[in-house]
Amino acid sequence: MARSAPTVPYKPKPGEIPTNPGVYRFRDANGRVLYVGKAKNLRARLSNYFAPLHTLHERTRRMVTTAASVEWTVVATDVDSLQLEYQWIKEFDPPFNVRYKDDKSYPFMAITLADEAPRVIVTRNRRIPGAKYFGPYPKVWAVHDTIDLMIKVFPIRTCSDSSYKKAMASGRPCFPGQIGRCGGPCSMKVTIEEHRAIVEDFIAFMSGGDQRFTRALTARMREASAAMDYEAAAVYRDKLQSIDAVLNKSALVLAADTDADLFGIAEDELAATVQHFVIRGGRVRGVRATTIEKEIDITGGDLVDQVLQRTYGNAAAADIPKQVLVPAMPDDAADLEEWLRERRGKNVTIQVAQRGAKADLMRTASLNAQQALMLHKTRRTSDYVARTQALTDLQEALGLAEAPLRIECFDVSHLSGTNVVASMVVFEDGLPRKDQYRSFGVAETTDDTDSLYQVLMRRLAYLDRPEENEADAAPDATADGALRRAQEPVVSPRKPRFAYRPQLLVVDGGQPQVAAAARALRDAGHEEVALCGIAKRLEEVWLPDEEYPVILPRTSEALYLLQRLRDEAHRFAITHQRRRRRRDIQSVLAEVPGLGEARIKALLRHFGSVSALKQATPDEIAQLPGVGPKLAAAVHAHLAAPADG
Repeated sequence: MARSAPTVPYKPKPGEIPTNPGVYRFRDANGRVLYVGKAKNLRARLSNYFAPLHTLHERTRRMVTTAASVEWTVVATDVDSLQLEYQWIKEFDPPFNVRYKDDKSYPFMAITLADEAPRVIVTRNRRIPGAKYFGPYPKVWAVHDTIDLMIKVFPIRTCSDSSYKKAMASGRPCFPGQIGRCGGPCSMKVTIEEHRAIVEDFIAFMSGGDQRFTRALTARMREASAAMDYEAAAVYRDKLQSIDAVLNKSALVLAADTDADLFGIAEDELAATVQHFVIRGGRVRGVRATTIEKEIDITGGDLVDQVLQRTYGNAAAADIPKQVLVPAMPDDAADLEEWLRERRGKNVTIQVAQRGAKADLMRTASLNAQQALMLHKTRRTSDYVARTQALTDLQEALGLAEAPLRIECFDVSHLSGTNVVASMVVFEDGLPRKDQYRSFGVAETTDDTDSLYQVLMRRLAYLDRPEENEADAAPDATADGALRRAQEPVVSPRKPRFAYRPQLLVVDGGQPQVAAAARALRDAGHEEVALCGIAKRLEEVWLPDEEYPVILPRTSEALYLLQRLRDEAHRFAITHQRRRRRRDIQSVLAEVPGLGEARIKALLRHFGSVSALKQATPDEIAQLPGVGPKLAAAVHAHLAAPADG
């Protein structure tokens, strides 16, 4: 087959692209902006897009072939290109740039500074004019709890606008003010000016100024006590207890003078999740979760660049900290620092958290991001509308006659070529059926493709003998994923589950794995079953006898479903392999005289596998607590005996 054109027809002529810094836009035939990017050197950056098409990342190739033209704007400085890129991404919302899905479920604490007498409220609305926000908080009750404690120290207005207007017009305190729940001018205890000063103290404390207020209240309490004004001292004591309660809800995670934003990121080929920890006065004052849809290939540093632009593009100076901690340094970190410095009016540093408390906190944020990414993928797969769309998209993309209501996915796992196992996971109507998972042991094989062929031949054989039960099938899986013993028959009054015919087989891998699976279908006489493979590196979908893969959009529900199938098959295969490994080492070591169950478990935890234990010397084995030189020598001799024999 002749190779496609080496590049796109709208490639600029040599020398047309300047070497200045600037921002570029790819447009389609209708003039829609598809992608916006920036560059320190436009010519160097754009030349990457106009390389021979077969050398481009699959998704980058899809973008440049969808586009019909490219244009650029030269700017004076690299910082100017940052600003222009941000503005154009907001203006045009290009489909191939990363897309943000902010988690709208978190509530915020807001102080309505634009009001005559600002009040504190709980809200999810981030667009209240002139409001100062704190959070987000994980739960609504957490915000209310914090407010209840805060107004004991800084009694500011909590009543509604209608209550405030009525109270100020009538001269009678508002109802919350009568019961001590509102400290605004409507309570008739302070003037508008005095209340404004309390509001400023409230904001200063929430912004990280807790040490100053703690010291001031402690001094006043001691003065009142020394003057034997015990009633006033008790008031100050209660306020200090309220401050301690607020601070205990936000433990000190970094040095007390640290004002920083920390970004933990987890990503796969299709999406990324960001956990943004807002740290003021060394304490985590809020956490914001964001999901990002990725459409073309993007490096970790470029992703951090996009996240920082999105976070601080419209931020007020007071919301930009003096330190930004990230998991990977963007290439233009110096330009980003200057861009942030212009907005904050003070120096801002961008750093990678590498050691100490900051690195520990980064690990926590990254772990939260990984869990959020997993939850994001699970929710998309579990949603009925998304599942229906996924199955319809799969039918169209793979050219199937009907939607694949039953899909089986296979993965092969091994340990350095040994202990080969395979897994089969089943999704019906887009949902996992864990009771129908199977795992297979592969005794002898030449490589992964041979293992896959063997496993599929064994699985497909059951389609030809539906009258038999599954007593001789591979181990089953219970609802929680635990394996049943192979000798336990699966009793079924009707058709055995293992004999149900799938509409689609999915294998983990690219062309070689798909070719092996196609050969198994052909040899088993079941070519009516559809087949595809999903290659992890580029998330390409391969079909039998096709030279090029099917590229599904990164926002495609079908691709999310295939990812979930592949990941679940991989997880199940690894789980089964680990169980076999533990069973193997326990059965071998149980034959050693004097080696009890506790010591076997200790050896298993320390060495992990029989092969690793075989390579250990008697001295290394003897280092484990409870295993002396004599027992270590016996273990070493027992493991070496079969090889010597």
